[in-house]
Amino acid sequence: MQKEKIYDVLIVGGGPAGVAAGIYCARKKLDTILITDNFGGQSIVSNKIENWIGEIEISGYELAKKLEAHLRRFSDSIDIITGDLVLKIEKEDLSDKTIFISKTQKGDVFKSKTVIVCSGGRRRRLQVPGEKEFEGKGVFYCATCDAPLMKDKKVLVVGGGNAGLEAALELFSFAKEVYIAERSDKLKGDPITREKVLTNKKLKEIFYNTEVQEIKGNKFVESVLLKNNKTGESKEFQVDGVFVEIGSVPNSEIIDFVEKNKYGEIIVDSKYGTTSFPGIFAAGDVTDDPFKQNNIAAGDAIKCALSAFNYLHKE
Repeated sequence: MQKEKIYDVLIVGGGPAGVAAGIYCARKKLDTILITDNFGGQSIVSNKIENWIGEIEISGYELAKKLEAHLRRFSDSIDIITGDLVLKIEKEDLSDKTIFISKTQKGDVFKSKTVIVCSGGRRRRLQVPGEKEFEGKGVFYCATCDAPLMKDKKVLVVGGGNAGLEAALELFSFAKEVYIAERSDKLKGDPITREKVLTNKKLKEIFYNTEVQEIKGNKFVESVLLKNNKTGESKEFQVDGVFVEIGSVPNSEIIDFVEKNKYGEIIVDSKYGTTSFPGIFAAGDVTDDPFKQNNIAAGDAIKCALSAFNYLHKE
């Protein structure tokens, strides 16, 4: 690939959104480059995915492999860079058009006429004392990766959404006791997932209206300080591990000239995937779409690819 060339489209990310955009851009014969650290996005850590359309059940690892294999079928039409990240997207205003300049972690620079941002998100942290100190020593963010470390132990899952409930399901296979701390007064996950969690005998208690104030221990996690937001009461609770599942933060800091909401999510027109700046499109978890789902991300990215095609052919 020639770094001095100007691509029609540069795609950031290799999750379901990025790959879907890449396949459609390639099919439209747009001169395209896709840059990603790895394939699969945040779902790569999922042990069991049951809602990816066309697959009754698939692991995140298997999904990542299938996404990559599908995209590479079009390798004659799209340049694919793996093991690198886009750190910054800038713009160069010419007399008749704008060229976008994408700079990567490895120091490479690529130019394009349009950009489709599918950079996803990263796990949200609790931002409490002890969290950083005990990361990897009892504080974890991936149940699929680290649940086996909790064999016969007492574990707290922080978060009652789908991510938290799926983490609990993973932990049931290993932990002796599982507890959930949820800041609201109810679990927010899908009904089917909720039922699976609530009927498991290893689930000992759900702390509603509760937040973690501090994580304590010596060499490893030994307890957490929990606060009930309704009563104001705090108590120390003995646990061996804490799995933080409270959502994600959008990887949107790579671009600063598009409009974002208060959460840092890129605001998009849901009909076309357009942003506030012409030529920049976005899809998936990096956007303000309220439904952070693989199928939706892929569909929205396809809109971006088709919109980019229309944008380029109006020049």
